[in-house]
Amino acid sequence: MRTPNSRRGFLADVGRGTLVATLGTSLAADLEIARADQPAASDRLIFGDLEPLVALMQETPVDRLIPLAIEKMRAGTELKTLLTASALANARTFGGEDYIGFHTMMALAPAWHMSREIQGERSALPVFKVMYRNTGRINDFGGPSKEVLHPVMSSSGENFSPERLREIVRSKNMAAADSAFATIASGTGHAQDAFDAALFITGDNTEVHRTVLPYRSWDLLDVIGREWAQTLLRQSVHYCVKSERDWNHNPEMDEPRRVLPKLIDQYKLANAKFNFRPMDDAWVSALCETFFRSTPEQAAEATAAALAEGADPNAIGEAISLAANQLILRDKGRPPREVQPGKPEGSVHGDSIGVHAGDSANAWRNMARVSNARSRTACLILGAYQVAHDRTSRGGDFQNWKPRPEPAEMERITAKAQPELLAELERAIQANDQQRACAVAGRWSQLGHAPRPIFETFLKYAVSEDGALHAEKFYRTVSEDFAASRPAFQWRYLYGLARVTASEYGRKAAGYDEACERLGVTV
Repeated sequence: MRTPNSRRGFLADVGRGTLVATLGTSLAADLEIARADQPAASDRLIFGDLEPLVALMQETPVDRLIPLAIEKMRAGTELKTLLTASALANARTFGGEDYIGFHTMMALAPAWHMSREIQGERSALPVFKVMYRNTGRINDFGGPSKEVLHPVMSSSGENFSPERLREIVRSKNMAAADSAFATIASGTGHAQDAFDAALFITGDNTEVHRTVLPYRSWDLLDVIGREWAQTLLRQSVHYCVKSERDWNHNPEMDEPRRVLPKLIDQYKLANAKFNFRPMDDAWVSALCETFFRSTPEQAAEATAAALAEGADPNAIGEAISLAANQLILRDKGRPPREVQPGKPEGSVHGDSIGVHAGDSANAWRNMARVSNARSRTACLILGAYQVAHDRTSRGGDFQNWKPRPEPAEMERITAKAQPELLAELERAIQANDQQRACAVAGRWSQLGHAPRPIFETFLKYAVSEDGALHAEKFYRTVSEDFAASRPAFQWRYLYGLARVTASEYGRKAAGYDEACERLGVTV
C-alpha cells in the first residue's frame, strides 16, 4: 500500500476518491476501482472532468459495459461523451501500439458518423458496438496497470520542426519523440501543427495502419474536440517509433523516403505557387488507369507531374481512390493459405488488399484536403505510390482479373422496383453471394434509383456484423468517397461495399444482440 502521507499516494487517493464518489461505493467495489495496483496519479494522464467516465471505460468488466452505458445515457450523459471517454481510454491504454487497440480507435469516428444516419434508439448501436470492443480489449490488455501513454513534458529549450521530429523518430528514441511532439503540439494553432507534424513522420513509409491512424484520429477530433489533439495524434508518434524499432527495414520498404524528396525537388514543388484548374472525367479516368498500370515510383511521378502542371488536387485524390476501388472489384478473394477464423476462402472483408487499399487511399485523399501545402503534396504523391504498391504487394493478377459487377450477372437481375431489388440484395448478402450482391447494386444504379435506400441496407450490416475490425471504417470510407466523387464514378464504391458486405455476413459483432435487447430494439 502507498503511505498516506506521501504526495504521490495522496494524489492517487484523491483520484480514486473522485471516481468512487461519481460511481457510488457499491459499484466502485464491484469494479475493484480502489485497487492497490493502480498507477500513481502523477504517473497517469488525467482527463479532468471526464476522468471518472474514462476510468469506467477502462475498468468495467466488458459484460457489464452495455447496461452501465445505457444507465449513463438515460441519466443524461450524451452518446458523444461516452464516445469521447472511450477514445481517451483507448489512447491512454494502447497509445497506438496494440493491433486490436488501434483498429478499435480508428473505428470510433466512423461509428459516430454511422450513428448520425440512424433514427431512434438504434442510433446508439454503432457506438456501443465499438465501445464494447474497446473495453473488452482493454480488459484483455491488462487495464490501468498496462497503460502506454503517460504524462510528457514539452521541451522549453528547443523549437522542434517536423524535420527534427522525423530525425528523432528514425533514431528510435520514444521518450525524445514524445517530448518533441509535445512541444510542437503545445504551440499556437497546436491541433493543426500536431496534425501536420504527424503527417511528416507518417510519410516515411506507406503502410495501411501508419496511413489511416492519423486521418481517423483527426476525423475523431472533429467529434470530440481538438483540445485532445496531442493525446490522439501522439499515437501516430508511438506507431512510427515502434515501426523503426520492430520492422525489418530495407531499401525496398523505405523507398518512399527516397522517392518523395526526389520528386519534390525534381518538379520544384516545395515552394510552388499553384493555380489549380479543374480536370474533366476523362482526365481522372486516365490518371486512375496510369496508377493501376504503373510501378509505385511511376505512379508517384505521374502525381508530381500533374501537380506541377496545376491539376486540381481533388481530382488526383479521386483517381487514387478509384484505383484502390479496382482492387476490391477485381480481387479473387482470400486464397486457402490466408484463411483465418472469421475470414474464409474467397472472402474480401477484414484485412483484404482491397479494403486496406481503399482505406489508405481515402486517408491520403482526405489528409491532403485538410493539411498544409507541403503535406498536401506529400499525401498525394505517397497515396499514388501506395495504391500502385498495393496492387502487387500480395501477388495476384489484378490487371487481368475482371472487375465486378460482370455484365452477364447484371442481366440475371430482372427486378426493377426498389422493394424487389432490396429484397434480392438481402438474399445475396445473407447467402454470402458477393457476385450477386454486386450485380444488384449495379442494376440499382443502372435504373437510376437514389442511393440512400441501398446505403441503409449496407449500414444495417456494417453495424450488426463483426467485419474483422474493418466494418465501420470501410463503410465510412465508401460513404466519404461516394460523396466526394463525381457521378460518373461514384457508384463503383457501392459495388465494392456490396461485395464486402456479402463477404462479412454471418459473423455477428460481440455485444450487438445484448445492446439491441437492452435498448428494446429488434436484432
